[in-house]
Amino acid sequence: MPVIEVKNLQKYFGKTKAVDGVSFAVEKGEIFGFLGPNGAGKTTTIRCMMDFVRPTEGEIEILGKDAQKDSVELKRKIGYLSDMPRFYNHWSAGKHLAFQQILRGRSQIINDLLKKFGLNQKLRFSNLSSGNRRKLSIILALMNQPQVLLLDEPTLSLDPLLQNAFHLYIEDFARAGGTVFMSSHNLSEVEKICDRVGIIKEGKMVAVEKISDMKLMKMYDVNFRAQGVDPKIFKDENTEVVSHTEGLITLKVKGDINPIIKKLAKIEVKDLEIIHISLEDTFMEFYEASRNPAEVPMNIGTKEDRK
Repeated sequence: MPVIEVKNLQKYFGKTKAVDGVSFAVEKGEIFGFLGPNGAGKTTTIRCMMDFVRPTEGEIEILGKDAQKDSVELKRKIGYLSDMPRFYNHWSAGKHLAFQQILRGRSQIINDLLKKFGLNQKLRFSNLSSGNRRKLSIILALMNQPQVLLLDEPTLSLDPLLQNAFHLYIEDFARAGGTVFMSSHNLSEVEKICDRVGIIKEGKMVAVEKISDMKLMKMYDVNFRAQGVDPKIFKDENTEVVSHTEGLITLKVKGDINPIIKKLAKIEVKDLEIIHISLEDTFMEFYEASRNPAEVPMNIGTKEDRK
């Protein structure tokens, strides 16, 4: 049973369809990345998951509980990090941490978090830099050892060293059985730590894919000694013929390359060049393809697929 399950989520603000039929599932121990530009519907989706705004239609379950009916209970088990958190300017960082412990119980790991992220508790929030404000937000999300993390742009304003410290912590959290759902504009971050990624555009999901599958996508420039090679022999569900001129074919292959190698072995090849496709290029490809939904390799995936 998925830890997070969103089915046909819709949220309209008047005539504006902020989220329009989003569905996905996240398993225990998984780090799930949520990608899309500003205005795509990422933050609205997370706010619906937190029951800060109510969906127009659809269902959200977290830890087997209804995200609306069981909202209070779930908030005790979720660590939430907003993209634009609000604090009391005249309070120190330490007072914010102490207040949360009054609300949610004493933290057993707060000293470790303070050391790991290097936060000065004595400074007023109004005097904190943007990076230190983000540190405070992260510690507040982690300090009560939640089962699920919902993170909206978690490493915004953090320097590379702190980003790396955060990534290591999140990976350890997932290995220990925690579940992470995080939106991000940082594609290298998503590629580094996420198991799967969902791509949203204009309120609609255009793809849900394993990071390993996206990283396996490659381009092949094949030069043939023989003339008149028919490009159709290479086409299948995982292979696209990008271009074809006499003696040269460019192929885009997703996943296992052995079927293509077997086909190439039957033809005299002059030269073969492999071009790795970055996650950024793949992301842009999904966005371009989403103009024609028939071209989008949509895969919500079964539990078995997500292993």
